[in-house]
Amino acid sequence: MTDDIFENMPIISPTVTHREGENDEVESKGNSVVGSDSIERFKHLHNEGENAEGRCMSPFHTVDKAEEKRRLLPSKLPIVQCIARARIPTTQGPEIFLHLYSNDSDNKEHLAIVFGEDIRSRSLYKQRKGDTQSDRMIRGAYVGKLYPGRRDADFDKSTGLKLEFDSNGDMIVDKNTTYCDTTLVRIHSECYTGETAWSARCDCGEQFDEAGRLMGINGHGCIVYLRQEGRGIGLGEKLKAYNLQDLGADTVEANLLLRHPADKRSFGMATAILIDLGLIEIDLLTNNPDKIIAVEGRDRQVHVHHRVPMVPLAWQGEEGVKSKEVEGYLRTKVEKMGHLLSKPL
Repeated sequence: MTDDIFENMPIISPTVTHREGENDEVESKGNSVVGSDSIERFKHLHNEGENAEGRCMSPFHTVDKAEEKRRLLPSKLPIVQCIARARIPTTQGPEIFLHLYSNDSDNKEHLAIVFGEDIRSRSLYKQRKGDTQSDRMIRGAYVGKLYPGRRDADFDKSTGLKLEFDSNGDMIVDKNTTYCDTTLVRIHSECYTGETAWSARCDCGEQFDEAGRLMGINGHGCIVYLRQEGRGIGLGEKLKAYNLQDLGADTVEANLLLRHPADKRSFGMATAILIDLGLIEIDLLTNNPDKIIAVEGRDRQVHVHHRVPMVPLAWQGEEGVKSKEVEGYLRTKVEKMGHLLSKPL
């Protein structure tokens, strides 16, 4: 069980608040709360969970001062290890280096999509007992480029680049071989519907593509891809939430009707991955001010220099996701989740 604040602090209690005389009716339905009347009754029951502006209330989201919010974050980050790294040519032009991570908190394979060969995972490159140069090249712990006949992972004859290590086998960070400047970063939670199934209920796929475009132009960047579908509730529950939205609930209300927190995601994993990649000084692509605090961590192990807004492309007069569903989705993010986003007049 995780101690992460986002796991334990729903925006509104995920258990419907029962009033006298209503227990049997609600309990008999379980998670099968359906119909417009049920949704309206649910909204009425939770009026006490919102402030005058309609924003949802919880210890994390209602604390104004960043340092007070920071103290609510977990004191311990997950332990992560990069298992493998590989160069991926893309249909968009820039190459990426895909990093696969294991961790001690869940059984999921989280990813880092890295733009720039010289952003290096400390856990991947660390020299291991019995390591051969072939082992290192196969898992992706090499410098420069792979080519047929190459035998040395730590030295690339074609570029003259060479990695050095200390007595513990840890890679020595040298600006000639390892990127050390402030880096553009996006923390992206898995969204099968938006990324793969062409969904116009959200702008997740658009945000993913736009982050990659900006990083490709910049030449360096990192998308930390967390396997927490549906704001952490999973794809099956997310599809049920979609049906509740068609019945009149917004995205927050739909999660709560299914007895889930409005946002069950955690970002400590992202912080740990960024630290492993040496990305301590970052510019963060996000509209969510609370994500900035969460990614920096309780002890500010990561420093966010600038927040880079992610304005929907359709709002900029460009080709982007357009639907009444995505407009409602974005409106709920602003009104109930405090996202910093204003639609141009």
